[in-house]
Amino acid sequence: MYKLLKLLIISSFIVLSCNKKPKQPNIIFIMSDDHAFQAVSAYGHNLNNTPNIDRIAKEGAIFNNGFVTNSICAPSRAVMLTGKHSFINGKVDNIQPFNWNQPNFSKNLQDGGYETALIGKIHLRGAPQGFNHWSVLPGQGHYYNPKFIKNGDTIQIEGHVSPITTNMTLDWLKNIRDKNKPFLLLYHQKAPHRNWMTEEKYLTLFDDKTFNPPSNYFDNYDGMGTAAKEQEMEIDGHAMWGHDFKFLINPITGKKTNFNRELKRLTEKQREKWLASYTPKNDAFRELKLEGKELGIWKFNRYLKDYLRTIQSVDDGVGEVLNYLDENNLTENTIVIYTSDQGFYLGEHGWFDKRFMYEESLRTPILMRYPKEIKAGIEVNELIQNLDFAPTFLDYAGLDIPKDLQGKSFRNIVNENSSEWRDAIYYTYYEYPSVHMVKRHYGVRTDRYKLMHFYYDIDEWEMYDLQEDPSEMNNVYNNPKYSDIRDMMHTRLVEMRDKYGDTDELNQMHLNRYLSARKK
Repeated sequence: MYKLLKLLIISSFIVLSCNKKPKQPNIIFIMSDDHAFQAVSAYGHNLNNTPNIDRIAKEGAIFNNGFVTNSICAPSRAVMLTGKHSFINGKVDNIQPFNWNQPNFSKNLQDGGYETALIGKIHLRGAPQGFNHWSVLPGQGHYYNPKFIKNGDTIQIEGHVSPITTNMTLDWLKNIRDKNKPFLLLYHQKAPHRNWMTEEKYLTLFDDKTFNPPSNYFDNYDGMGTAAKEQEMEIDGHAMWGHDFKFLINPITGKKTNFNRELKRLTEKQREKWLASYTPKNDAFRELKLEGKELGIWKFNRYLKDYLRTIQSVDDGVGEVLNYLDENNLTENTIVIYTSDQGFYLGEHGWFDKRFMYEESLRTPILMRYPKEIKAGIEVNELIQNLDFAPTFLDYAGLDIPKDLQGKSFRNIVNENSSEWRDAIYYTYYEYPSVHMVKRHYGVRTDRYKLMHFYYDIDEWEMYDLQEDPSEMNNVYNNPKYSDIRDMMHTRLVEMRDKYGDTDELNQMHLNRYLSARKK
């Protein structure tokens, strides 16, 4: 009788063990704003050093072909949340409202038993839905002494936004979350968004260094189209002496700049440190009396140094979060992804900002670690888009992926269980006429070629051979040598538009909504 009872107990244990679901992983989704892949040292461009972000790649995977569907802040974030293109989720530009009532992956995870939090920048108006806890910057937010909306209440915190966002994140991990549940944490930094106001401890970082601009910094756009010629995002031409270059007095006109107003947000001690750092550098610039290309290179260095300085604080925060996971035995069962809401120009074609489908704007960094499944040092070369985050997170959580999601889970790509993947991606951009004056366009990119159509007040096509011309200097659309390729790319474009449900009628509808919103 005893032996029979023992056997029954063992058998029951085996059955229960077999039926027990695998433990759901924690997910930390780290997103910065406008962080160019060129400024993540793991990508090998040697501009700066990001050891903590790099650690994610060293202990996991680096994605060499990560892209967005719409290279502008709010629409990109809406795509990330919904797993649907802008023309489907309705957030086509920074002006249109975002419908929080629609499904998003955080709602799905919350329904699936996850404790969820959103901390930092989301840039989507309205109260976030799908989060047990949220503390977000209103709009773009401020670098110094920022306001946050915390679960509906507005608070202001003294200090720099990057360490503040990190501290709030760590506080949620340590003291607020339900530790009996798996968690989803969206940890989203404002930096390195314009106007690149660095944390005090990095005010003089790179002062001893001079950067060489990209080879096409003084591009005249002869090989490109009208859109490239008529943009307003040139470092040496459109960047502002106050807001961007941190001058209180315009060195050309002698008039006060808008940076005086921005410094008023700082405390007296903060202003003292800023002025102690920038006043000698600005005085030294005036003494040089630079002109022409020398002036253009100086502007490039002032822009790039400020931009890179803000990234150091982002990297510091990543390190603190990774250390917390290590210290609390959470590393093994936590997925960590680092990305940006789009790429950014660091002087390529002479530009700052993003918006275009040209490569530096279209491409975004993606680094991912999950020790349970992902081998250290993996490189992913498939065409991944921000469209794919939502289904990937649901896949890892063991939840059903809604059929109307337009992205795909890349779980089996990054764990090397499959090589089957898309061979082309689709892109749209709508915010014109508006700041930076980048014309409306859409296009398709394969592993080698890119076809774009610029429209609204022009009707122009551009095509680039990324293998022969990685800097996209020569539009080959009308080159007879590429006629067959052009026809193939037009076919692919039609297929992409049909696959995702984009139409000319949708373009017109969004245009009418955009013009109506601007009038208000």
